[in-house]
Parts: sequence; C-alpha cells; structure tokens
Amino acid sequence: MHEIDAARCGLKTNDVVSVSSRRGSVVLRVNISAKAHPGVVFIPMHFAEAAANLLTIDALDPQAKIPEFKACAVNVMFAREEELVDAEEPLVRGRK
Repeated sequence: MHEIDAARCGLKTNDVVSVSSRRGSVVLRVNISAKAHPGVVFIPMHFAEAAANLLTIDALDPQAKIPEFKACAVNVMFAREEELVDAEEPLVRGRK
C-alpha cells in the first residue's frame, strides 16, 4: 500500500488487515512502501501467507493456457492479530 493512502486510512507497517474481493478474503500484515502507486495494494502471489490468488480469478488464457493478469478491486479493513493464518497450515486455492 502506498504511504499516502495508508496514512489517510490510519494504517501503518505491521498492522493486521483483512483484504477482500468478491472472490475471497485474506488476512495479512501491512508493509507500507513508496514503491506502490497511490490507490494500489500489492500482495505477492509467491507465499502461502499472502495467498493473493484467493482474491483473483483463476481463469486461463484459452490459447496460451497461462493465468490471466492478476488484478482486482479490493476492500481493506483492520483485522485482529489472531485472524492471521498460520503459514504452516495448507490453504485451499485454485481449481478443484
């Protein structure tokens, strides 16, 4: 999250938030950075504790068979520390 947006929302690094889209929700820690553009929330897809794939569509490009661009609208709300998912606990995601 960008510094200006975070300050306006009252967020700071290490706060715990729930990030939700119409497809899912994840609870994670905030890392405020000037690298993000204002209005943008970046969540890595590479780590189980981030689980950004739970928020985005799992559609594949019909010809290349690669995932679509991972972008979606989200809502960010404060959450409690105990809502954080244990990184060792497996998460169900993707196609079933």
